Amino acid sequence: MSERITTDGHATASPPVDWDAQAAVFDDEPDHGLRDPLVRAAWAERLRGWLPARPADVLDLGCGTGSLSQLAAEQGHRVTGVDLSEAMIERARAKLAGRDAVFLPGDAARPPVGERRFDVVLVRHVLWALSDPAGALGHWRSLLRPSGRLVLVEGVWGTVTPVGIPTDRLLTLLTPLTEHIRVEHLSEDVRLWGKEVADERYAVVAGV
Repeated sequence: MSERITTDGHATASPPVDWDAQAAVFDDEPDHGLRDPLVRAAWAERLRGWLPARPADVLDLGCGTGSLSQLAAEQGHRVTGVDLSEAMIERARAKLAGRDAVFLPGDAARPPVGERRFDVVLVRHVLWALSDPAGALGHWRSLLRPSGRLVLVEGVWGTVTPVGIPTDRLLTLLTPLTEHIRVEHLSEDVRLWGKEVADERYAVVAGV
């Protein structure tokens, strides 16, 4: 991404990240690679509460190396992952070899899934970095089947010039698109991050 969203909703220029170069070290972060059994178990527990109990078609946008995709597949779901980085996609494919999962290179805001529709659109730490979050949400809503749901994990990071999407702003964007919205505050659950965090981190599950 070449832009980021400040908490007042404006896009600001930021140096582009070479995600292909980052792929080799991406999983070193506890909440990225989920290598720590306690962190992995914490995310698996959250996913069980966010995803349907029955096997479902899950679209994981900005999937990175596929850590959440892997958890979803282990819980019996059929996963399609999308990421701009070919290197990230290759790592996700290797991580989920033999699973019911497909990974496609492409833009999370307009994923290359054609006419396919999904039961869940899962997006973690992506929406805040898009220049048109409202437009992305509207498109993701169109990719859901009836009674589908958006699962959005977002937050606000930094203190001097904070970036991200505050909870109230995301709820304002979602209200015209969805019928049922549930917010879970995640900052205090140290298990998810492998450390204590002081910023705002949360998940929104929005049904249509």
